[in-house]
Amino acid sequence: MSNSKSRDADFAQVRAAQLDYNARRAAGYREQALKLFPWICGRCAREFERRNLSELTVHHVDHDHDNNPRDGSNWELLCIYCHDEEHSKFENFVRYGSASGTRPEAARYSPFADLKSKMEGGE
Repeated sequence: MSNSKSRDADFAQVRAAQLDYNARRAAGYREQALKLFPWICGRCAREFERRNLSELTVHHVDHDHDNNPRDGSNWELLCIYCHDEEHSKFENFVRYGSASGTRPEAARYSPFADLKSKMEGGE
């Protein structure tokens, strides 16, 4: 009989921990974003269902994971591939700076500029 009570107590403890986990998760930004937005990648427009929802990520637009407004204005849903691409672009921006406003100079060397004269024996 005490074995049964022990199992009931263990079950109650596990169930309480599970309910606590579910409550904390429901309050998390991923669950909020999944309720706010359609389950579609914001870049490639791939659609998601419950069975592949784990491949849909919440991207923080300003890259600040502590900035989680309730209206979702700092979030966008991206598939794992587009999310990786977005972070690669951001890392390149941080590492190399902005590409806008800086155009590389056009190449001035022309290896075939005097080819005709060289072929005719001019040199």
